[in-house]
Amino acid sequence: MDNVQNNLLHAIQTNWISLLISVVVIGLLYYLAKKRLNFGYRVLLALGIGLVVGVVLNSAGLDATSIGTIGSIYVNLIKMLVIPLVAVLVITSITSISSLGQLRKIGTKTIALFFVTTGIAALIGLLVALAFNPGLGFVQSPTEGYEAREIPTFSEVILDLVPSNPIGDMAEGKVVPVLVFAIFVAVAIVHLGSKKPETVEPVKKVIDSFAQVMHQVTKYIIRLTPYGVYALIGSMAAKYGFETLKPLIALIICTYVALLIHFVVTFGGLVAFGAKVNPFKFLRKAYPTVAVAFTTRSSYATLPINLEVITKRLRVSPRIASFVAPLGATMNMNGCGGVWPAVVAIFVANVYGVELGISQYILIVLVSMISSIGVAGVPGPASISTTVVLTALGLPLEGLGLVLAIDAIVDMGRTAVNATGTTVSSLLVAVSEGEFDRESFDRDEEDPLELNQAS
Repeated sequence: MDNVQNNLLHAIQTNWISLLISVVVIGLLYYLAKKRLNFGYRVLLALGIGLVVGVVLNSAGLDATSIGTIGSIYVNLIKMLVIPLVAVLVITSITSISSLGQLRKIGTKTIALFFVTTGIAALIGLLVALAFNPGLGFVQSPTEGYEAREIPTFSEVILDLVPSNPIGDMAEGKVVPVLVFAIFVAVAIVHLGSKKPETVEPVKKVIDSFAQVMHQVTKYIIRLTPYGVYALIGSMAAKYGFETLKPLIALIICTYVALLIHFVVTFGGLVAFGAKVNPFKFLRKAYPTVAVAFTTRSSYATLPINLEVITKRLRVSPRIASFVAPLGATMNMNGCGGVWPAVVAIFVANVYGVELGISQYILIVLVSMISSIGVAGVPGPASISTTVVLTALGLPLEGLGLVLAIDAIVDMGRTAVNATGTTVSSLLVAVSEGEFDRESFDRDEEDPLELNQAS
């Protein structure tokens, strides 16, 4: 008992300044939230305050352990979400396709495009990150108790993807086997539901209800992001001073380079060679979608205008547009689920001095493809998807807290890529199904858009 009291007294004596500052900062951020200041602005403000506080504490040689503790609490809450959230959302996303016939035809083409483009996005993000090596030379010690996983062989990686005991995998935090199990369950529900809908209806209701509950829990955790960003950046800045800024700037540049390459090369190539459409004309017609996505940073806010762009400017049939666009807003996350997790994985590995091999690079691409489908419909999809990838690689989740500080900056580009990917997929599916009015498109026949619907 005396030891506990002594430890508590020592912690207060050595951390009282940083603790007092943190109380004031958290109070300020809470006040701004009550005043309904934009969430993105609060995250950026938290980043700035965290950097200033951390640098000041570093210069004064003061202890910032209390700030780091607050950051660790936030990271633990993120960890709490991963397994149940991903499992239930993968199931609900796939079961939203009502029949196997629909799934086999348009659904298969659409989901295949989502998978392939997200995989390409992850590969591009990985290659660009390896070229830029963001975070290299900025080594931070992992938290106490963290043990870097021994790099497994390729065969071990493949075996680790297959669930042997789903409940045990959940308890051990093994994300990939849980995802695979969720996919099997979802396909079984769709298959059985097409024959005996009354049999699977109770299961679907329970899963849908649980998904809504987890959606709400996620909202609670995401609302804590400004406080978590302040604490994680503040503790890092207190340890390293002004050197904190360098890896974050490099990470922003690296991310936008990868997003631009994916936008130009992947989307441009698919439009030109897959749909045999002039990519410059496509971009001119799809520009409203890109602009709205970039400014709103929301695939759902972009959905109404994207539907109009696809049907009225690209001349895709409403049947294809009404299926692909809503599904894409939920499942197609080339930027958030492809490029970003891959770039962050390399960044975190560099920062924490964890060596990755070819097996881990393959795992990054595979996990990004699978996880992006399930987590896209929740608040903060990029953060959740990145958490899944980091967990699968055995990397410290504290690294996610470091990059959350610049989330608002890179999210504009990520969302623009997400929405454009859905537009491209709609065009490709329509071409393959003969539901693209190429003559009208070539004649530049366009109906007026109701831009107010995007607000």
